[in-house]
Amino acid sequence: MKKRLEQVLKRIEAAAKTCGRSLDEIQLVAVSKTQPAAKIIEAIENGLTLFGENYVQEAREKFNALYAYPVTWHFIGHLQSNKAKYAVKMFDLIHTVDTIKLALEIDKQAAKIDKLQKVLVQVNIAEEAAKSGATAEEARRLVREMSQLKHIAVQGLMTMPPYFNNPEKVRPFFRALRRLRDDIQKAEIPGVSMQALSMGMTGDFEAAIQEGATLVRIGTAIFGERE
Repeated sequence: MKKRLEQVLKRIEAAAKTCGRSLDEIQLVAVSKTQPAAKIIEAIENGLTLFGENYVQEAREKFNALYAYPVTWHFIGHLQSNKAKYAVKMFDLIHTVDTIKLALEIDKQAAKIDKLQKVLVQVNIAEEAAKSGATAEEARRLVREMSQLKHIAVQGLMTMPPYFNNPEKVRPFFRALRRLRDDIQKAEIPGVSMQALSMGMTGDFEAAIQEGATLVRIGTAIFGERE
């Protein structure tokens, strides 16, 4: 794992350099779904501190097992409203809020534990029928509606673009998300920060960084192919 991680960090650094960005602007979210706690401990020992999980039940087991370790957890999978109470207790940032119904439930559960829950709005930038996420227009409206909620802090946007073998084909979708973020930012909605852009995975994170990603979600390149 050490070698794989070193390669990933070098690639992130090189991508940042090509577009004149500071490494401080880019966070690596190690996607640890389906990885056992022992693998995550190995990753922690190699310097990783931020992990992304896709399933609440699986994350709860790891969260409890690794409670003593100084790590941050992000939720990056599809979140059902009935699991929001668990997500709010565990995750520093939820990347995948795409409806007002889900936002209201998160706000309600966060209020119970007096927490300001940081979230991103998930945008289905290519409007693919099989994927979760708000359209660009829905996202604009959703950010405004969520800005009224006392226990939610909107931090930015997230997307999962269509899959292509060639990262250059994905680039326009990353660019579209950044432009949408910039547009929403210009509206200066009170209580909304639009700093975060969660986009880019193992196959295309360099292009995502060059288009403005602040959070790249990388699993396979760190942990290897899932068994």
